[in-house]
Amino acid sequence: MWGIIATWSMSLDSLKIAGQMLAAGKTAGETVTTAVKEVENFPFYKSVGYGGLPNENQEVELDAAYMNGDTLAIGAVGALKDFANPVSVAQKLSQEKVNNFLVGPGAEKYASINNFQRKNMLTERAKGFYRQQIQQDSQTKRPYAGHDTVGMVCLDQQGKMTTATSTSGLFMKKAGRVGDSPVAGSGFYVDSQIGGASATGLGEDIMKGCLSYEIVRLMSAGKTPQEACEQAVFHLDQQLRQRRGTAGDLSVVAMDNRGHWGCATNINDFSLVVATQTSPDPIVYVANAVGQHTEIKPASPQWLENYFAARGAAKQ
Repeated sequence: MWGIIATWSMSLDSLKIAGQMLAAGKTAGETVTTAVKEVENFPFYKSVGYGGLPNENQEVELDAAYMNGDTLAIGAVGALKDFANPVSVAQKLSQEKVNNFLVGPGAEKYASINNFQRKNMLTERAKGFYRQQIQQDSQTKRPYAGHDTVGMVCLDQQGKMTTATSTSGLFMKKAGRVGDSPVAGSGFYVDSQIGGASATGLGEDIMKGCLSYEIVRLMSAGKTPQEACEQAVFHLDQQLRQRRGTAGDLSVVAMDNRGHWGCATNINDFSLVVATQTSPDPIVYVANAVGQHTEIKPASPQWLENYFAARGAAKQ
């Protein structure tokens, strides 16, 4: 049994490639990095890779991570500038014995020494969004509310599992800010003997609950992926609201080592994409918070039409 699950509809095209790779017997490691790189390379996704929105200094700082579920090896980068495909740098770091999480100039030096592609990741389109934000009233100069990290959990035919994340983080964030996406246990976690999870939303709040590790822990205790996702998300949501009156966006996806999957969210219109051996054509689902549960439905034809229309318009 193989399978792959990803956050957000922007992963649809990449999961078509991933599904073909897994069906052909490719490894989870090769597949997940290939799929994330496809998202990183598309210039009209405002929250990942090339074309990602910049920080307050009009610099694109990228976070990414990779984890091997067999060995529990982890690699991550934070606030990486001027290099394409940070997920590939993270995967390379996971192969090192130490120094697995590098940030800023240290991450850039490592990428340069290992001959990763240098690239100006700030596009003219992203500059336009930055200028618009600067022109607005100072009271509205706040981080972009989308928090759209691409996160994937992958299971190959040999039973190996991996996970990977990539994001440009909050729009107009402080220089050097790093969210949950490259932080093991918060933005991602995977164990091939159990399963894996990945999170997207407000990193500062996701880190307060170590959401991804908590989901894997709950699965190890016998919860299904869906049960684990909902218990972890809504417990943290409730705790944050009780302690301070509000909670940021919390959305997660998970898959166990048998290809069963789940998701949970405390917002509306969280989208995810799933491809499995039993349903190899990727399916987009839309999830909505309903009380302490998540309602998950396949995206309607109209929803998909609107998505492709917006995606096409971005190219023009």
